[in-house]
Amino acid sequence: MSNPTKPLLTARYGIAESWKIANAERAGAYQVAKRALTSIEPAKLKDEVKNANIRGRGGAGFPAGVKWGFLNPGPNDQVYLVINADESEPGTFKDRSIMDLDPHRLIEGAIISCYAIGSHVAYIYVRGELASSVTRLEDAIADARKAGYLGARPFGVDHEIEIHVHTGAGAYICGEETALLNSLEGRRGEPRLKPPFPAVKGVFGMPTIVNNVETIAVVPDVIDMGGDAWSALSRLPADGGVRLYGVSGHVRNPGLFEAPVGITMRELIYDYAGGMLAGRPLKAVIPGGSSTPVLDPRRLVDAPGEDQPLHAWHGKSEIDVPMGVDTYRALGTMLGTCCAIVMDDTVNMVEACRNLMRFYKHESCGQCTPCREGTGWLVDVLNNLCAGRGKPEDVDLLVDISNNMMGNTICAFADGTAMPLLGFVQKFRDEFIDAAHNGLPSDVRHDHSVRREVEKVA
Repeated sequence: MSNPTKPLLTARYGIAESWKIANAERAGAYQVAKRALTSIEPAKLKDEVKNANIRGRGGAGFPAGVKWGFLNPGPNDQVYLVINADESEPGTFKDRSIMDLDPHRLIEGAIISCYAIGSHVAYIYVRGELASSVTRLEDAIADARKAGYLGARPFGVDHEIEIHVHTGAGAYICGEETALLNSLEGRRGEPRLKPPFPAVKGVFGMPTIVNNVETIAVVPDVIDMGGDAWSALSRLPADGGVRLYGVSGHVRNPGLFEAPVGITMRELIYDYAGGMLAGRPLKAVIPGGSSTPVLDPRRLVDAPGEDQPLHAWHGKSEIDVPMGVDTYRALGTMLGTCCAIVMDDTVNMVEACRNLMRFYKHESCGQCTPCREGTGWLVDVLNNLCAGRGKPEDVDLLVDISNNMMGNTICAFADGTAMPLLGFVQKFRDEFIDAAHNGLPSDVRHDHSVRREVEKVA
């Protein structure tokens, strides 16, 4: 059984009306921000964040402290902090809990972060569908401003800080940082070519740091404990602290859990989420949102040499590898948003794959041909397989399409579509071959409209 650490990020979740400033302050809100702004130099704050080894909680896993170090503004430059709250990844639901249950933690983290990086303005870009989160944030910002924590002299310090909430319009692509910046500027939400990177030329052409909600929300704890101490809460080197882990799907207790970085997927499913629903066998798990390649508990880690990153877990199940940015990359998947989708043995993996690919087809911005055409082609091939009109060579065609999408577009959307498909085919190829011969069983053909469209085309 795992030994969870004392809650930090979720410590105020259980307080009645925790989103109200008076209740949050009684539990310690804004004390760290006050100390940071009145008695700690910005350079020291940046050092603590770097020492904490906060790997970005939005999915890419880039160290937040290193990203902050890329800033080198000119004398007339305005530095911006942009907080990515466009939580649209299927299976992911952690950031909205922070905004709904403890918005003052996010605001406090933004205040400290703005002071550290020399910014006077922060934008929180929120997914348009998260109406309750927008309301909670706007109310919390108004209360913080009234209390003197925002404005011309926060905590009496001559460093103006303002925070604005900006709602998106429900476009998944705006979770990509440069598409988000375009949207924030009132432009079409399409990714930009990089370089220049946002830290050099971001929103309104100015140096910009873009961080995930959870990344900014942990900053008060990092400053309070010290970066090294906070990092040491993790079980893994160079991947510090604690994280929010989401679990959905066929488990007894789906939900959100705070735990150290480096727990295993087995622990997350069986210790935190209570095990499999109805005691059914675990068939597969998508580890960190829909764009991360699937794990198969039957597959064993093949890393016999000591020079292999996963040599310590050679011969163990994929779900026994510690959940970290680097360990999961070595495993051939990604940690992503750390929100797992758990599937039991009743799930047909071809249908699960098609369901995800239809989402990506719908959400592609269409700017890049390999992505725009590739996502649609993948869905067409999968529709044929599911309807019993496919051929065994269609399985190889799925792989070819995916390989030609990867690395050939402006942003990582195409890669985030292709990688999970390749994972499904690699680990459950027998089900795709069976679908090519027989189609799907009638009890898993949920979308009859798709079947009619396939028959009409045929």
